[in-house]
Amino acid sequence: MSRAQPDVSGRLVHIGSAVVDYVYRIDALPAPGTEKTASSFAQVAGGGFNMMVAASRTGMKVVFGGQLGSGPNGDFLRAAFATEGIATLTPASPVMDSGNCVAMISSDAERTFVSWPGAESVLSLGMMAPVRVAPGDWVFTSGYTLSYPGSRDALAEWVEALPAEIRFVFDPTPVISDIPRAILDRVLARTTWLSCNTVEAAEIAGPGDVEAIAARLLSNHCSSAEGVIIRAGAKGCFVRLADGSGKAIPGFNVTAVDTNGAGDTHIGAFVSALSRGVPPFEAANYANAAAALSVTRHGGSSAPSDQEIQTFLSHHDRTTTVHGRKQEA
Repeated sequence: MSRAQPDVSGRLVHIGSAVVDYVYRIDALPAPGTEKTASSFAQVAGGGFNMMVAASRTGMKVVFGGQLGSGPNGDFLRAAFATEGIATLTPASPVMDSGNCVAMISSDAERTFVSWPGAESVLSLGMMAPVRVAPGDWVFTSGYTLSYPGSRDALAEWVEALPAEIRFVFDPTPVISDIPRAILDRVLARTTWLSCNTVEAAEIAGPGDVEAIAARLLSNHCSSAEGVIIRAGAKGCFVRLADGSGKAIPGFNVTAVDTNGAGDTHIGAFVSALSRGVPPFEAANYANAAAALSVTRHGGSSAPSDQEIQTFLSHHDRTTTVHGRKQEA
């Protein structure tokens, strides 16, 4: 792709959930009733933090408009945000700490999660009053915040009230089945860009091949969107635009050591590229490269920098498929 200068005017305003991840590395998941000893353990910032880091490291100014807690988890997250230069727009919850997630990473680089919601699961319009958007900003939220009974109604109302010129990006996440359909439909109707994996896409639009699902997502669910991007892990992604054009963007062959946060990295890099004017198909290729680099590193917030992505792309020329035809990516 052409050199994308990480020089943007708009911000990423992230209205999502950040939690503390407790990461255990094991050879395989234990059988029921048995125990495993982890080969390593780490306490890291996770959840929406991973997506924010990916956008920030590729040149986008990022601010956080969700809720952090007032206990040790919240303090830990605030320190992580400060390290990455991410400002927090809302005051800490006075009544609870931030939540956490236990992530077990097996030897095949797959991960299994158990989470406990905290302050990030409670939002009200009053809490969000300090969060103000400006022309050029991009707003992002995920299905996690919409899945919590204590935050979904206020967030959906806030999203619907966004000025028409503000681009809104939505990732339904694996908890999509926990989002009431009425809430999901309201948010999808306001979505500018939908980024989801193949399972989540089918959950919304029904089964079928990826091109058919993408077409239904746009026509039946995200009628005001500029496009949808359906992620397929190591295989890459499929992008369909509102004008009817679509392209499969293949992934890159790398040796994965940790897939935790790969989807978040993909979304963050994709939005960052779009925000500085990179065309969608090129932005998706850029995001594929970012995700590929991230899985070669340990940790959910392992997103690469813009320079690392550009160097990677300069050594990985290959073709993509457009409506069954081969052409250069």
